Amino acid sequence: QVQLVESGGGLVQAGGSLRLSCVASGSTFSVHTMAWYRQAPGKQRELVARISSAYRTDYADSVKDRFTISRDNAKKTVELEMNSLKPEDTAVYLCYAYAYGVTNWGKGTLVTVSS
Repeated sequence: QVQLVESGGGLVQAGGSLRLSCVASGSTFSVHTMAWYRQAPGKQRELVARISSAYRTDYADSVKDRFTISRDNAKKTVELEMNSLKPEDTAVYLCYAYAYGVTNWGKGTLVTVSS
């Protein structure tokens, strides 16, 4: 079992930047696929960005060229650098970990982008 704690959310104006961080517990962080999802009010949860244990990355089309996901296995962290933020990026951002058939979720951090 991996426990995930997110931080870094907040209120930012459109065009601004935020960096989200997720700290994981457990000794097997390096084998996990890590990801950020988001859920806006009244909408389904959607994948924002994913990074595999081999550092392969995938992004939703809506955030490509604006967001960057990274991981630090020594610190057991995964970060999401978000630039050129738009009001439609407003959502709760959740950290996700997957390995050996087991999925773990953080509780989320709220990002609000004002126009």
